Amino acid sequence: MQIIVSAELRAACPQFVGAAVLASFENSVHSDALWQEIERFLDSYRQILTIDSIKEMPAIQATRAAYKRLGKDPSRYRPSGEALVRRALQGKELYQIDTAVDLINLASIAYGYSIGGFDADKIQGDTLTLGVGREGEPYEGIGRGPLNIAGLPVYRDAEGGIGTPTSDHERTKLELTSRRLLAIVNGYDGNREQTVACARYIQRLLIDYAQSDGGQLMEF
Repeated sequence: MQIIVSAELRAACPQFVGAAVLASFENSVHSDALWQEIERFLDSYRQILTIDSIKEMPAIQATRAAYKRLGKDPSRYRPSGEALVRRALQGKELYQIDTAVDLINLASIAYGYSIGGFDADKIQGDTLTLGVGREGEPYEGIGRGPLNIAGLPVYRDAEGGIGTPTSDHERTKLELTSRRLLAIVNGYDGNREQTVACARYIQRLLIDYAQSDGGQLMEF
């Protein structure tokens, strides 16, 4: 799998760095052990951070800034990393989807990055290109229906868009039958060390809770 950052995206966000994990795994409806880790993490997270802390999180603020440079309102089309952190710090229960999605959500909260999680076998072709959404470009967000992605960063495969920081596409979503995961960490803050650390954290979670060897880590 090759991931390319387009000149259009790079011009608006020159500091962008990315890291991805491509791994085989076994999905499950629920992992008690994973959720014990999630709850422990959230307990400690809420003791040291408040909702106001979001303003101080570089990963979140950089993603919001990227949206604004591209002409998108980050409060209306909230990046998923920010939405998850807000939910956690508001003391709300996190959504329980399945083990693959749940562990990606944990990594997103831990590092503040918006992370795309895809069924790699549903991706068309062997190349993803990160560009910018166009007016009228068709896109169906997971659980959201048609989504206006004009001005949003978007990963496209040979068929079209599959992922934005706000929502991934229904076409390539992870399901219980998924056996190969592609997780992409979007570092709009330009911090390669933290972006890669987040990807390695995903690898560790896959090993611990999804019967995976952690797969391959890629930087771009």
